[in-house]
Amino acid sequence: MIIIGERINGMFRDIARAIREKDPNPVQEWAKEQEAMGADYLDLNVGPAVDDRVSAMKWLVEAVQEASKLPLCLDSTDYDAIEAGLEVCRNPAMINSVPAIQEKMDRVFAMALKYNTEVIGLAMNEEGIPKNAENRVALAMELVANCDAHGLSLDRLYIDPLVLPCNVGQDHGPEVLETLRQVKLLSDPPPRTILGLSNISQGTKDRELINRTFAVMAMACGLDSAIADVCDQELLAAVATARILLNMDIYCDSYVDVFKSLK
Repeated sequence: MIIIGERINGMFRDIARAIREKDPNPVQEWAKEQEAMGADYLDLNVGPAVDDRVSAMKWLVEAVQEASKLPLCLDSTDYDAIEAGLEVCRNPAMINSVPAIQEKMDRVFAMALKYNTEVIGLAMNEEGIPKNAENRVALAMELVANCDAHGLSLDRLYIDPLVLPCNVGQDHGPEVLETLRQVKLLSDPPPRTILGLSNISQGTKDRELINRTFAVMAMACGLDSAIADVCDQELLAAVATARILLNMDIYCDSYVDVFKSLK
């Protein structure tokens, strides 16, 4: 299970202020903490309130790389900003994200080849997020076909079925789980799968419990990775336990500690 640390995001007030004031300390502290807690990647998002996302993303990438050697997941709807970040990335990165819209797929898959990145593809198009699994899978197939047509290896594509908060889109949860199952049948090798895990609990009480529970359910349906709160150590314990129960790791009495030590 690949865990992408979610905390360096301009939606958080401390990160928004740091980006606005070009203060590297908060972002570097979160980079170090998430790396220490077991993140495999760090998601970087400059947020919606930035006037110049291109320069902000470049600054953010450079600031984080001074504090962490982890690979980065560059998160923006502004592809010029993502490309500016990719130009200064020291390690192969991940592009987050591209919907099943032709002109956007053409831009992103070309960038992925140029900069040797992985890509998160969203199961949505101009009409938004489908309600059912069937239509989500159809959009995932468009992403798979375009990825292959551009010459990008399919194991570098991550499909995100897009989970909605359970307090407003409760009926979407089972459809997301079914999408995860079916995505694995789309190609050989199949694309990988990912979720923005914290979306399931947005606006709810007991967010951590909801996140942990849905993570385990999704893993049983084929989830490979998540953008998540890596500082929630009970989440990592739940993931480690799910890996044992799904026969992904060999059981030992200290399996949780072993899993965390390998992160």
